[in-house]
Amino acid sequence: WLVIDRKVYDVSKFSKQHPGGSRVISHYAGQDATDAFVAFHNDKALVKKYLKSLLIGELAPDQPSFESNKKKSLLEDFRELRCTVEKMGLLKPNYAFFFLIFLHLLVLDAASWLMVWYFGISLVPFLVGITFFTIAQIQMGWFQHDLGHCSVFRKPKWNHLLQIIVINVLKGLPASWWNHLHNQHHAKPNCFRKDPDLNMHPLLFSLGKTLSVEV
Repeated sequence: WLVIDRKVYDVSKFSKQHPGGSRVISHYAGQDATDAFVAFHNDKALVKKYLKSLLIGELAPDQPSFESNKKKSLLEDFRELRCTVEKMGLLKPNYAFFFLIFLHLLVLDAASWLMVWYFGISLVPFLVGITFFTIAQIQMGWFQHDLGHCSVFRKPKWNHLLQIIVINVLKGLPASWWNHLHNQHHAKPNCFRKDPDLNMHPLLFSLGKTLSVEV
């Protein structure tokens, strides 16, 4: 069970068919998932159609609309800030910007190979080629990151298609693997055992006294 806008939903069976994966939705079992729901779903009208069949009740009037470990004033400030950002149109993508990003990383990637092919593998051309290639690969990582967030095109399928081209073809990594991990990161950012970005060796990454003790 989880809560969205004070309504309680039983997603036990639905979680297996959840497009974002069962693990992401299970991270909010027994919790208020309102803010995560708003952040993850662009077409909320469509998603709410699926929610109707999962509705089992509402929170009692005396129950708060946030978790006990969260600060109410901070949560209200965050929601107000998000509304302001949306009204200002700051979440609308600039297609010209993303086109130039994609074009320049393709040019850098091609230049890195052409440099070695034309000038050979002597030290200077090799280092220049590596520099071009490294910059291109880093930029591809951030570009596919925005595509994975469905932040470039309005329709998710176009974002996912271009993401596959960038990360699968140009970088050699599976988009499904990255999305699976990154969705969990944004569902529960910096929550130990839920955010995969924190699932690292304790000698390499440790944050705060509580995490250090638990590790």
